This record gives sequence, C-alpha cells and structure tokens, in this order.
Amino acid sequence: MALTGQSFLGSQRGAHTGALLFATNPQSGEKLGPGYASVSAAEAEQAVELAGQAAPLYSALSGKERAAFLRRIADAIDAIVQPLTERAHLETALPIARLQGETARTTGQLRLFATLLEDGSWLDARIDTALPDRKPLPRPALRSMLRPIGPVVVFGASNFPLAFSAAGGDTAAALAAGCPVIVKAHSAHPGTSELVAEVIQSAVAECGLPEGVFSLVYGSGSEIGALLVKHPVVQAVAFTGSLRAGRILMDMAASRPQPIPCFTEMSGENPLFILPGAMRKAPETLAQNLFNSFTMGSGQFCTRPGIIFWSQQAEAPAFLAKLKELVTQSSPYPLLTPGIAREYQKGTETRDRQATLLAEAPAAATAPACAALSHLYSVTLEEFQAQPQLSEEIFGPTTLLVECKSPDDYAAAARTLNGQLTATVFGDDEDLAAQKQLIAVLETKAGRVIFNAFPTGVEVSHAMVHGGPYPATSDARFTSVGTQSIYRFARPVCFQGFPSSLLPAELQDANPLGILRLVDGKETRDRLA
Repeated sequence: MALTGQSFLGSQRGAHTGALLFATNPQSGEKLGPGYASVSAAEAEQAVELAGQAAPLYSALSGKERAAFLRRIADAIDAIVQPLTERAHLETALPIARLQGETARTTGQLRLFATLLEDGSWLDARIDTALPDRKPLPRPALRSMLRPIGPVVVFGASNFPLAFSAAGGDTAAALAAGCPVIVKAHSAHPGTSELVAEVIQSAVAECGLPEGVFSLVYGSGSEIGALLVKHPVVQAVAFTGSLRAGRILMDMAASRPQPIPCFTEMSGENPLFILPGAMRKAPETLAQNLFNSFTMGSGQFCTRPGIIFWSQQAEAPAFLAKLKELVTQSSPYPLLTPGIAREYQKGTETRDRQATLLAEAPAAATAPACAALSHLYSVTLEEFQAQPQLSEEIFGPTTLLVECKSPDDYAAAARTLNGQLTATVFGDDEDLAAQKQLIAVLETKAGRVIFNAFPTGVEVSHAMVHGGPYPATSDARFTSVGTQSIYRFARPVCFQGFPSSLLPAELQDANPLGILRLVDGKETRDRLA
C-alpha cells in the first residue's frame, strides 16, 4: 500500500501543489517522508460538496446496509495491522503492543456500532396512534424517530492515531448515524491516517456507496479547519484536543449564520480522592499503581489522574516515599510531538512557581527528541483553592498532590473543581458510606465516577460515558466513546398523518425490521393491528 501524500476527496486524490507536511519521529527527531500536500481551499470545498451530495443517499440506507459497510472497514483494517502499527510507531513513538491494542479498539468499535445498527432500536421509534374520537380535539397519528444530522467534520486527535483518527470513534459514530464524514487528519501522524483512509475509500467503492460518504484532508494551520467548520453544508463538528483549540472551534460553529453543534473533548485533570481505607490497605501498592496511571502513555491520556486529594494518616509517609522514589527513578518519556513537548516544558516551569516540587525525574544523557521528565508536586488545599490555575491540565507525566486536613474536606474540595471526564474515589465500603456527600458532588462534576480503579483506560461499550461538564467537553449530555456517542449525530423527526406505506420502514405499521418501538407509551416489537 504505497504512501502518496495526497488528500482523499471522495473517490479521488488531491493535487501535489500544496505546502508539504511532514511527521516527526518523536524518538529520534527525524523528519519522516513522504511529505503530505496541504489541501487547497477549492479541494476542501470539493470534499464538503461531495459529502452534501452523498448525504440524502447515504441517510436512506437501512441499518443493515450501513452495518455491512462498517464491518467491511473493520475487516480491511485488521488485514493491514502490521504496516499500520509500524507506521504509527514511527510517527508517535507509541509501543507496538499499545498500537495493536488501539487497532483492535478501532475495529471493535466499528463492529459494535454495526451490531447496534442491525438491531435498529437505537433509533427510538415512537408511534402515537390516531385518536379521532378524542374530545375536545382528536389526536392525529404521530410517528417519530432519529434521523442523521448531515455531513460531519472530524478532527483527528494527536494522542490516539487510530482510535480517535480517520476511522476512530467520532468517524464510526457519524457513519453509523448515517452522516457523511470529512476528516481533517492530524499533522502528527499523516501516514497512519492515509493507510486507514485508503481502506475506507475502498470500502465505500466496494459497498457501492456515494463517493462523498468519506473524505480525508491534510492541512497546516487553521485555514482549512475554519473553512470546513464554517461551510454551510457541514452540520456538526467533532474534536478531541486542547481547550484553546476546542474553544476556537466552538465559537466558530456558534457564530455561523446557521449555528451547528461542535462536540469537543478538551481539558481536565481527572481528580482522584484517597480515603483512609485505601491508604491503610496497601499504601506502597497504591503509590505504584498511581504512578503507573499518571505516566501511562507518557502521561498523554485524557483520563490521566492529574490531581490527587489525600490527607495525613499513619500510612501516608510510606505512600509518599514510594511515589517520590518512583518519580526520581523514572527515565525520560517520549511525547508525541515537538509542540506537545514544548507545552509540557512550559507547563512544568509554571507549576514550579505555583506548587512545591516533591520529586522530578533526572535528566538523561540520551533521551527521546520529544522528551518529558515526570514531576510530582504538592500543595495544601488552601493553596489549591487560592490558585484556580492549578486545575489547568498539564499534558504529560506529572501529577499534583493536594493535602487536605482530613477527608471531611473532600466534598468542599470537589465543589471547587471544573468539569471533568472522570472522578475517582479509592477506599473501602465504610469510606464510601461516609462520603455520600462527596459522591453526590462528583456526580455533578464528571461524566464517569470510578470506585477503586484508575481512570486511564476507557472501555468501548454500551454503558460507557466519556464526557463531562465544560471544560471537559462542550456538551455534558453526550459521550464520545461507546454506542451512546451516535446520538451526537442524529436528531428527532416527527411525521404527522402520513400513510404507513410512505413512512420509513422503522415507523410502518408492519414493523418490517422487527425493531423495538414505543407504541402509545408501551415498548413492543409487534406490528400495529
């Protein structure tokens, strides 16, 4: 599968005329070939117009037809695991084993959506039968279901070159909902994105779908991204990245003549609360597992625990000593890009002035080109509350200990937090019973509240919620992981007074698809009499 360095405009490839983008090997600092030509404004316009043309045709497909498309993409990605992970490793320095797992997650979520589509009940089909004799006014026949929102722009994420990229969760959810997708590839891993885009482009053709169902474009700076977000054909945006960039996209989407939803996953420090029972049980093991979590993936997981609330007790010195030992014995970690490495350096330099540095990994004679040293900081709860900037995310292998006078302070501490993707509590059943107020606060602050497990690692499933109040995401009502993420790209449409034969199959009297429907307030798969 040759790398050609061009954008994917439906079934075609872009020109060679744009400025070239090059990935950088984070381990060696080497510029990786080939260069990828930035898409022109006219080509970006072409991709969007193709998506607009494809939208009514693609949205009319049955769930089973879209499911077959998603399964074909998954099978084709599985067939190129070796070259795909090798290229991703060069572009990200992420371990091959991690990338193999991420590939499995990518194909697994495609197949999970396919299963959802084959069942069809996610469409929330509702039927209120006519009541012509109702007094004082009759009720007309009303039928509603979810319909695709329209073409979606997806921005690839830096830290997940597969699971949040060309065929990642946002793309999978939008395609499953019946929406054409235009992906703006992340500049950190253009070759990985190209390999996956070739697979999707082939699947579109093999399934006989309109070519505009999928496009992928390359582009540096903000010009192309702004063009895509502002284009009147585009109906939704999905983004995973920094708060600064996400906020720009949100404002851009909201300021259009026709505002559109912009689903952003942005910033958070994923607070973790250590209750007395957890510290008593195994303080050194707790420290080891905490260190593993906040340095996992070089600290570049969006669920990294970056703020730890704890209080002094007999076992606390052992916990703290072990944590400091692990940090000081650690080696430099490779970050994904030179830009991320620079921001991490700036972030830790600022944190040095805000908090007490308890431990820092030593510099090494030989280190990755995009290196980061792990850091452990500490403040009192009073210092934390007096400096709101301590809640701001530092993307990399660092965490902040916040010492409370006692666990009685935890609920008050939680109230000061911004919105988060996760909030974690470690303790025993007695601790949990005593901290009902803390749990009630955390439910308002995070999309996922966790007991006795670390937040790094997000299961792709039906019940998973990977979202949270701002600034964790732009809209706390939705998730970007799991089958519920499909609801970002669908909207309810009601049909009043239509003959059954002219309705979508999901709403017809005979229920030819056999899906679960809400008929006059009762769930049933039965056909109407």
